[in-house]
Amino acid sequence: MIALRQVALQRGKQTLLDNADLTLPDGVKAGIIGANGAGKSSLFKLLLGELGPDQGEVELSGGQRIAHMAQEVDALDRSIIEYVLDGDIALRQAEADLQAARDAGNAHREAELHGLIETLDGYRAESRAAQLLVGLGFIQADLDRPLSAFSGGWRMRVNLARTLFMPSDLLLLDEPTNHLDLDALLWLEQWLTRYPGTLLLISHDRDFLDAVCDHIVHMHHQTVELYRGNYSRFEHTRAEKLALQQAEAAKQQARREEIERFITRFKAKATKAKQAQSRVKMLERMEDIAVAHVDSPFHFTLPASDKTSHPLLVLDQATLGYRSGTGDVAQLEKVNVTLLPGSRIGLLGPNGAGKSTLIKSLTGELDLLQGKRVPGEHLAIGYFAQHQLEGLDVTTSPFVHVQRLSPTASDQDIRNFLGGFGFKGDDAFGQVANFSGGEKARLALSLVAWQKPNLLLLDEPTNHLDLEMREALTQALASFEGTVILVSHDRHLLRATVDEFWRVADHRVEPFDGDLDDYRAWLKARLEESRRDSRNEKSERQGQQPIGDRKAARKAAAELREKLRPQKKQRDQAEKAMEKAQKALEGVEEVLSDPELYTDGARKAELTDALAKQADLKARLDNAEQQWLAAEEALEAMEAELLASENA
Repeated sequence: MIALRQVALQRGKQTLLDNADLTLPDGVKAGIIGANGAGKSSLFKLLLGELGPDQGEVELSGGQRIAHMAQEVDALDRSIIEYVLDGDIALRQAEADLQAARDAGNAHREAELHGLIETLDGYRAESRAAQLLVGLGFIQADLDRPLSAFSGGWRMRVNLARTLFMPSDLLLLDEPTNHLDLDALLWLEQWLTRYPGTLLLISHDRDFLDAVCDHIVHMHHQTVELYRGNYSRFEHTRAEKLALQQAEAAKQQARREEIERFITRFKAKATKAKQAQSRVKMLERMEDIAVAHVDSPFHFTLPASDKTSHPLLVLDQATLGYRSGTGDVAQLEKVNVTLLPGSRIGLLGPNGAGKSTLIKSLTGELDLLQGKRVPGEHLAIGYFAQHQLEGLDVTTSPFVHVQRLSPTASDQDIRNFLGGFGFKGDDAFGQVANFSGGEKARLALSLVAWQKPNLLLLDEPTNHLDLEMREALTQALASFEGTVILVSHDRHLLRATVDEFWRVADHRVEPFDGDLDDYRAWLKARLEESRRDSRNEKSERQGQQPIGDRKAARKAAAELREKLRPQKKQRDQAEKAMEKAQKALEGVEEVLSDPELYTDGARKAELTDALAKQADLKARLDNAEQQWLAAEEALEAMEAELLASENA
């Protein structure tokens, strides 16, 4: 159990907590949310004993093993798999003691230590560490490379693998998805749902919180408030609370009308494409979501250039990649891209397949190896990537950054504009050197918006942004009238802002006929195909085996089917539960689609009841989906383990 009792905490002149109370039972998976600076990371430091409360008590169950992901990793010469294995201190000590016993010729002590290593699951340690690293995007050839050979983002993935490898009863993760692509994020999501201990997770990714967490801890106004359910349920519960505050009623209604106007305008343009229809549904959900964020400090628009070209940009028979001293390195070949005004495209594909390369080639930052790049006459590119944060002038302020772009703009216009990005009052004149990563990301986005592009190229724009800023960016992008190309692991952002997907994989850029759920299925099928090829190779080897060996193989296959049967039954039951919850949810959401339900005061009880049912059904659907994923993953793991034992 974790308990905060009347806790007060102050950092410098800022009060983070004041008489805060919180109780979390063992085994919960709680998302910690709140604005940047609300004290989320300080809460972790309280639990780790790195900070002491100024008042009150912090209690943890005795004997808890805590694993915490550090935010910085040194560039070590140790191989990444050894670095991950080092996370299990008890195992490493047992291995060192075993070597010492061997050197001393102490056979009795050796036997004891072999038993201890078996208890620590030490003989499978290297296999377990490798699985974590591969799940987070590394390939087998990477595992023996030194940590110093990888960039900062990849080192953070290694650090995450080490944290997950540590034996723990309490797992503290602070923004674990910041350096992950969508594939690695989906893998981490499934891993955390199966984690048996208590999980506290700081994240600004709403879909990730929805999939993993069963409680939400909201830190605001120097307090902590516990909500049951995932993040979507938190939003609905908070929206209901805010709806009862009459002082907020006018602001809520104005925001709702704004979203309604946009939905109406977009529906008139939407095609029957699956992605476009998915986006319409997402925008309709945003109407409810907006109420829960009515007190957000961020609210801005992304104005588009008055002029445009048709087409905006063309890549013709292009080969994309990098030039090096040893020759050209091609990542994407025969790329034919025509960007039209109003297109909204999400890029999907495995890590390293070339998504960032495509975006850099579209901007002109990266020269084509072959082919043509033909920009339109009025092309105006707005480009956001993480390296833009490094290009900010840290010696000056947000105000000066904007003023340099438009020397004739009035001071008040600049201040009003920056206020929408959270730089209000004197904050607009603060020195960038003192800014957090989130503040720098907000500033970089504001500079892109100020220049009124007609083509927005965004490469992981939500890294370092908190939930409120992510929601403001989602709403601004949803109503942006220019062309958008987006790479993001934030599925909520993708669903709300893009109408079509391109798949970047196998050296090609191709339209992807499906939505994010279809992409998840494609990833799974791709993995299964790889495993099937591996099994076929094994079958060919077995065909050359003696008859006795083939009989043993058939017997093993029969045993495999028997062992898999309960898991398959569990998976099928979960699938039926998903279908049932989805059908019920569609009925409730049809009721909630009635605009009069929100404006007729006499129907307040009906609205509250419908929102509660919607939240409950979403929680059921999410739970059933997680059970299905867990069963599916268990099936794959059992099959892989048995195949490995047969190959041994």
